Amino acid sequence: MGAFGLGTHISSNNLKSMLLLAGFPVLLLLLMYAFFLLYAGVTGEGGGVAAPELAQPFVWAADALAHAWPFAIAGAAVWFVVAYFSHQALIDLSTGARPLDRRTDPRTYNLLENLCISRGIPVPALRVMETPALNAFASGLHAKQYSVTVTRGLLESLDDRELEAVLAHELTHIRNRDVRLLVIAVIFVGIFSFVGEMMFRGMTHMRWSGGGGGGSNRSSSSDSRSSGGGALVAILAALAIMAIAYALAIVIRFALSRRREYLADAGAVELTKNPDAMISALRKISGHGAVPGAPAEVREMFIENAHAGIGEIFATHPPIEKRIAALVTYAGGRDVATPAKGPWG
Repeated sequence: MGAFGLGTHISSNNLKSMLLLAGFPVLLLLLMYAFFLLYAGVTGEGGGVAAPELAQPFVWAADALAHAWPFAIAGAAVWFVVAYFSHQALIDLSTGARPLDRRTDPRTYNLLENLCISRGIPVPALRVMETPALNAFASGLHAKQYSVTVTRGLLESLDDRELEAVLAHELTHIRNRDVRLLVIAVIFVGIFSFVGEMMFRGMTHMRWSGGGGGGSNRSSSSDSRSSGGGALVAILAALAIMAIAYALAIVIRFALSRRREYLADAGAVELTKNPDAMISALRKISGHGAVPGAPAEVREMFIENAHAGIGEIFATHPPIEKRIAALVTYAGGRDVATPAKGPWG
């Protein structure tokens, strides 16, 4: 698995994290401009702007953005601070996870602690989701915030060797800086997918009207302008911009390379010296990882996030079968689900 280039992978994660953070204010301004443009198209605002009719909504929206951008940047800064200190609380709130410690679950805590001691790394916090699903994920931005979350179903279904392999997998995500990129994509920048989804849902309930109540002090010719060509172009342009912003949820997923799961599986083998345990754990998890109610963005952090049909195009996780095949081929693992072949095949 060393052929994947671990150092390059970590450097790539750091670069992608910086680019995502830098792009957040730009995307926020883009969404605000789309909102102002949509407002101008629906209400007829901008009718008094000295510009051709088709350009009036665009000029008015640009002027509104010019006055509002300091507040947008300030809001982005506030969100960064909130996300930095509260991202784990937001993730816990969305998944229902709660803390575990040595007293409440000595078996899991000791397995995690022993793995950390073997590599001289701090022990991350341990959490559990009370669901029969079999899944796990790691989160955090730095050593004092790192956390490993497992499901109750995982704890009850996996033996010690398999559970140790899963914990080692999540520790590898931490060591490879995957978790930092995931948290930034999900919490810092992932807010755009939520905003975009809310906008599109709102548009399905919006009642389109031709200039009603938009300006009682304007002439009837001004009122009719709200349903004219300029307004229609503005509305279509605003929807196009919102569609681009909404599509960012998919674009962001492309930053989450599938390679990270192969590397984490390999890292688990390197930590435990037991490829068979990782393979066995993946076999048990396969098809049983769905966590009801978990947001789509958070599911990208899970050890398994299966996609079917056309969704496989945008999948951030390689299929379990391919991950097991990689462990068999490169780590010398043995897949008990595959009948052993004799010397003559």
